[in-house]
Amino acid sequence: MTVSVSFPATAAQVGPDPSTLPVSDGLVAAFGVGTVLVLLGLSAFFSSSEIAMFSLPPHRVDSMVAEDLPGAGTLQELKDDPHRLLVTILVGNNLVNIAMSSIATGILALYVSSQSLAVFLATFGVTALVLLFGESAPKSYAVENTETWARRIAGPLKLSEYVLLPLIVTFDYLTRQVNRVTGGRSEIESTYVTREEIRDIIETGERAGVLEEDEREMLQRIFRFTNTIAKEVMTPRLDMKAVSKDATIDEAIQACVQSNHTRLPVYDGSLDNVLGIVHISDLVREYSYGASDDVELEDLIQETLHVPESKNVDDLLAEMRENRMHMVIVIDEFGTTEGMVTMEDITEEIVGEILQSGEEEPIEVVDDRTATLKGEVNIDEVNDRLDVDIPEGEEFETIAGFIFNRAGRLVEEGETIEYDGIEIYVERVENTRILKARLVKTDAYEAPQPEPAVDEEA
Repeated sequence: MTVSVSFPATAAQVGPDPSTLPVSDGLVAAFGVGTVLVLLGLSAFFSSSEIAMFSLPPHRVDSMVAEDLPGAGTLQELKDDPHRLLVTILVGNNLVNIAMSSIATGILALYVSSQSLAVFLATFGVTALVLLFGESAPKSYAVENTETWARRIAGPLKLSEYVLLPLIVTFDYLTRQVNRVTGGRSEIESTYVTREEIRDIIETGERAGVLEEDEREMLQRIFRFTNTIAKEVMTPRLDMKAVSKDATIDEAIQACVQSNHTRLPVYDGSLDNVLGIVHISDLVREYSYGASDDVELEDLIQETLHVPESKNVDDLLAEMRENRMHMVIVIDEFGTTEGMVTMEDITEEIVGEILQSGEEEPIEVVDDRTATLKGEVNIDEVNDRLDVDIPEGEEFETIAGFIFNRAGRLVEEGETIEYDGIEIYVERVENTRILKARLVKTDAYEAPQPEPAVDEEA
């Protein structure tokens, strides 16, 4: 026999199903609008995070960590894995934007009879809101306050990474696989910067008033320095002051005084056989306080280096410092002496010409179209200083060399060489050497157009 037992209904079972209770459309709309505003704030957060994080150079992050600024440690942790950081920002930003569009469509569906019209209005309405308040305004703020904003958002961004971890891990893996298949790079940030980009930054800094003109010129000389060879900075053989090893100490002192140099090369027979260098302090000490009268000039010679004219100046400087030498001899491929390089010559490549008392400027600007030049001045320096584009050949690097190359013969005072709207008037010639010239930009001259950035390290 079956017995049926019935129990009285409990309080939870009394009344209608909660899902069937009527809900106010206005309350739903208000809640939806509030949710959209919150999501819009999150969109602004993620958008500004992308700009702030990836605009911040690594050296500034290291500096903030060293200063123990709030949030710097978390910031560095995020920047250590830029790929994961970018995926976190993109996942969060796309989630909130898609959620905004969906919620806005639902709200409009309550008031618009056509579902297609509701989708259309929601799409364009949310797009306008996101562009203005979720992208443009926050990114502009992040650009203006990169460091402070990056430190402020580092903590919340790290929290977002934990909250969205399953999605982030999934998409991080998938994007790396896609990059591997398509041959793309998995790195998001790269420390590689071309020389042209750095030059552009330097010029922009000068225009913005951050750098003075002389600071810009010095920085640009540093870039040229690494590509400069000994031949371009040396004192040519014709201008070298030297003394024979057979000269007396008194004669060597007189040679130093007359040449206004503290060091002189000492040669045996000719300049093609330079034995070394003698310093005036050794000469004076031996001449005035020497204990023996048998000391000769050859006994005071210090060793020096003989370097090829094609030797890189950067390497040459390191070698001179290592060997504690202030003067080296430059030779050509046949072993004959081409000139000499001093520590002052190398320094001038960075800081500019160091003039002696009464010495003329190598480049003297007369007006916007005219300048006087020493024949020995380097063509690169003329181009940079006067904003011209005079070509440099394999067999010459100076203005005098350019004039001889264009003329195809020896030139005399008063002759004029023309090139691409530029006239170079030869003002002073000594024997066969061009000592001074005047450069004039004619009415036919057109300023050179800036070349596109080229990777010099390629």
